[in-house]
Amino acid sequence: MTDWQPQEYLRFCDERTRAARDLLSQVPLARADVIYDLGCGPGNSTSLLVERFPGARITGVDNSPAMLAQARRDCPQADYQDADLSQWSPDEQPSLLFSNATFQWVPDHVQVLARLARSLKPGGVMAVQMPDNLREPSHRLIQAVAEEGAWAGKLAKASSARDPLPEPREYYRRLKQLFSRLDIWHTVYNHVLQGPAGIVQWISSTGLRPYLNSLAEDERQHFISAYQARLADAYPAMDDGMVLLRFPRLFIVGVR
Repeated sequence: MTDWQPQEYLRFCDERTRAARDLLSQVPLARADVIYDLGCGPGNSTSLLVERFPGARITGVDNSPAMLAQARRDCPQADYQDADLSQWSPDEQPSLLFSNATFQWVPDHVQVLARLARSLKPGGVMAVQMPDNLREPSHRLIQAVAEEGAWAGKLAKASSARDPLPEPREYYRRLKQLFSRLDIWHTVYNHVLQGPAGIVQWISSTGLRPYLNSLAEDERQHFISAYQARLADAYPAMDDGMVLLRFPRLFIVGVR
């Protein structure tokens, strides 16, 4: 799979960072000395951590060289590591493990979260947010279009790039014994976008990536056209031509 495209991701920087701000607001720490931003991307979430905990040693972790390069430019106050979170462990015992929209891409991520939780200091916090939107029309229609036409064979692997999130009770069952306090909740965001084309722009740097990366350039254009046409039916325009993209996210905050 080709590398992530930071500029495409940051096209909706405010909307993508909103969930990180909401997650950080629920972190019950007055101060922290060692913080890891897991899946830091282009550094938008890392910048929030630098502002909230100015005296902390903050390290962003990501496996995308392009995202890490952008993060180093935009948030030079932090350190950065290139690593696969499924295998990564912190160099120091953390006060805070923070993750904005990353672990949905990590296989068996509940097990990984449990392993990382054990590395926290007593009283340390794990704060994680993940999109829970594979059941939304925006993502169901990607799969429907992928199963149609000559590209179906090429896209068979792309459809398994990300699995639906487990139910909240599964996170509770597998994580509760590791924390003195564990909170789990959903928030549904409604992002105002410029019609079906705006939804395509939003998803092209995230959920559409595995599909588009599997296609030749001419196939990509046909795929996007077919997908956008289906979106127009699923997301009817409002009077001003805008559409609302319903976007559920799962939040987890645990205190060790």
